[in-house]
Amino acid sequence: RRPARPERGRRGRERPQRAGRAGRRLRARSGSAARPGELWDAVVLTAADAAQAGAFREQLAEKLRREQLPRAVRYLVCADPPGPRIGNGGSTLHALRCLEEQYGDQWTSFTVLLIHSGGYSQRLPNASALGKIFTALPLGEPLYQMLELKLSMYIDFPRHMKPGVLVTCSDDIELYSTGVTEAITFDKPGFTALAHPSDLAVGTTHGVFVLDPSSFSGKGGLEYGSCYRFLHKPDVETMHQSGAVCVRRDRPQLSSPGSCGDSAVASECVYTDSVFYMDHSTAQQLLHFYKQMGTLGCEIDAYGDFLQALGPGATPDYTKNTRNVSKEDSGLVAVRQQLYSLLQGTALNVIVLNNSQFYHIGTTQEYLFHFTAESKLRFELGLQPVAFSICPDSARTLDQLSIIQSILEPGCVIGPGSVIEYSRIGPEVSVGKGSIVSGSYINFSVDIPSECFLSSVSVKMADGVEYVTMVFGVGDDLKKSVKSLSDIHSLRFFGASLPECLDLWSLEASDQLFSSEDTRLGLWTARIFPVCSTLSESVRMSLNMLNSVQHKSAFKVSGFQLLSVEEMLTYKDVEDMLQFRKQIYDEICLQRQKEKSDYRMNGT
Repeated sequence: RRPARPERGRRGRERPQRAGRAGRRLRARSGSAARPGELWDAVVLTAADAAQAGAFREQLAEKLRREQLPRAVRYLVCADPPGPRIGNGGSTLHALRCLEEQYGDQWTSFTVLLIHSGGYSQRLPNASALGKIFTALPLGEPLYQMLELKLSMYIDFPRHMKPGVLVTCSDDIELYSTGVTEAITFDKPGFTALAHPSDLAVGTTHGVFVLDPSSFSGKGGLEYGSCYRFLHKPDVETMHQSGAVCVRRDRPQLSSPGSCGDSAVASECVYTDSVFYMDHSTAQQLLHFYKQMGTLGCEIDAYGDFLQALGPGATPDYTKNTRNVSKEDSGLVAVRQQLYSLLQGTALNVIVLNNSQFYHIGTTQEYLFHFTAESKLRFELGLQPVAFSICPDSARTLDQLSIIQSILEPGCVIGPGSVIEYSRIGPEVSVGKGSIVSGSYINFSVDIPSECFLSSVSVKMADGVEYVTMVFGVGDDLKKSVKSLSDIHSLRFFGASLPECLDLWSLEASDQLFSSEDTRLGLWTARIFPVCSTLSESVRMSLNMLNSVQHKSAFKVSGFQLLSVEEMLTYKDVEDMLQFRKQIYDEICLQRQKEKSDYRMNGT
């Protein structure tokens, strides 16, 4: 019924099928009526801005048209308000306001799934234009995207949930196993969070629960307890000092405050966060707070700034700790202190899932590892090397790659550890190891190097639809920025410094080179990618630029209109990108029908 971690023997081999089974249950309810309480009353997607919200709505409409999502659910896309970024905490508050504006008092009886999907995906930029929640998975026919996987994984939650909001992110996956008679229930006042046993190293980058030992025995796969205190991205010393560290052993022994799940070897672990629920009255409190604030002038975190205020051991000390804040705003401490006053004394209930695993797919490295290597996630979900694609038989025999809704012509070569999605690859194309090719059309002879990231975007320009292809190394840091031109030598493009690259491309390092209005000078804001009239030509130009860097040979691009990745997202033409995907989709469907017809004819 639910995916779980692999075990030896027959049971372990059967478990990857469970994701598919949950997906089939979801699709069986699509386009048909569901019994009351069986589905979410509302699914809310947050978006960074109006343009991203429009892209989300178009994709939702297409999924509903194809009957890939349940029609009985209300789907709402909420764009963050214009102005400074407000973080996923601010997006949560704004989404509550959107729910009230859209549905009035009716929303007080809703079970709501709120998916934070409004980031720009700088660490996995093939998801930037159309959104991380619409990231394709090598699973299902037609393909599952993260949205369907989320809905499938949480398919039993609404039936065991009182009115309120379940908050999750668009780039993580929680897999768990419970007994046949056990159900995950969200019915208590305040907050209720899922907790997963993790290594201490994982705890330093997540939220960590300090469990109340009087409410927690450490036995069994699923247990309901309460949290004494919540730590946000603590260091190892803090975890030990606060009593968050437990010991995992064959027979769980209580080590203050709790012990982790069964394991053959005793080891230290902590319980880390993923999804959390708040009942309706708590959500209403937060909404009232947001209305009183008027506007938020800072980024707040739904996990760090809400959950750290909860539990009897919470103190206001965290409100002044900005160690984990990417951009500190002047009003942040004051807003945190107000949230602490509002939420202090609110319960934080914890559902401990000892047979569970939390996965994150938010970076190029994580994406490549989980989709192409022998990862646990690949095993548990039953991810396929070739999913809903047309490709040569030679590619189908390889296991360490991932071909997703793409058309590959005979003769092309794809190296192990690479992902090809939503692309057409010609016969004279060679792709190296560990590369990502997304949304591209390559109909010319080329050797794409190993560890190359290539992703094409349709853009609306004055002369109509044109095309730009971003190219980087999969390990390039697109989030890194510097404050002055004298520091751009620290920016690395496929192993070379940015000034070296600019010299090869006959571009001048100046303020005009960057699209950012402030002092964020980086690969994300560098205007270096040529605008072209065809998709294949844009791919050719960008690969020529990469080739010039690799071989230290000049390749002039100064005669072209150039865009940064930031600008590609501003000018993106969602309709054209979806049309390109639809053409591939239709061609694969026709091929499937032909194969079925040929099979029937040959079988008679």
